[in-house]
Amino acid sequence: MRARGRLVNLAIDIFLFAFSLLMLLPLVFLVSNAFKTPQELLVWPPTVIPADPTVENFRAVLADTPLARWIFNSLAFAVLSMIAIVATSAISGYVLAKFRFRSLNVIFVIILATAIVPFEVYMIPLYFQAQMLGVLNSTWGLLLGYLVMSFGIFLIRQNVVHSIPDELLEAARIDGAGEFWIFWRIVLPLLRGALGALAVLAFFQAWTSFAWPMIVTTTRESYTIEVGLALFQTGFTVDLGRLSAASATVLVPSITLFVILRRNFVQSVASTGLKE
Repeated sequence: MRARGRLVNLAIDIFLFAFSLLMLLPLVFLVSNAFKTPQELLVWPPTVIPADPTVENFRAVLADTPLARWIFNSLAFAVLSMIAIVATSAISGYVLAKFRFRSLNVIFVIILATAIVPFEVYMIPLYFQAQMLGVLNSTWGLLLGYLVMSFGIFLIRQNVVHSIPDELLEAARIDGAGEFWIFWRIVLPLLRGALGALAVLAFFQAWTSFAWPMIVTTTRESYTIEVGLALFQTGFTVDLGRLSAASATVLVPSITLFVILRRNFVQSVASTGLKE
């Protein structure tokens, strides 16, 4: 029985390893294509390691497009959106979880209901609102649709309910602590894992958004990186070499953030799953 169990585990490991390689294959080809010449990009079957590596695609992208500006726009948009969503979710989730008012349950249900409304439904009214405020073609216009995340409020509320006992908060109040001190010195440190996971989700939501930046930005200098990458594709052709080089460059900030917050992200997801 023990030998049979080892064989089953070995088969599972081999399957998972093969599946992981299959999932990584598009990313490997993306980076590989960025260093290939136009002639080698048309070779079939495609090569994984470039026969004649070149950085000409990167030079062409940096010379012909404001790629650095697009990355800065996306980075500013994603970081500010991440800060806003983490702040609003932390405050709202704590209040909805620990304060006893009957109307809060109604507000929580309304917040959950907004999660099923597609963004396309209120995208046009939001555009007219941005136009009225005069924030088109700016980071503030991009932020207008990404300041609050209903899933983030739900995530933090559930973590507060399961992780922070009422007795701890009552003990702090009896000792004379104010509500702001309790929130800042007790609640936030205990939610560090959940807030880290939410920060990763919020950052990637803004970093990869396309529809809203496509509408709210109309000048080349105000594009985000997702909108800028679409310029490499016309109605009939795709500049695969430059598109791969630009996409490979764009991967650096997102992978760096994920590596920094990876431990918090995994811990929060694992603990939430166990408690649920």
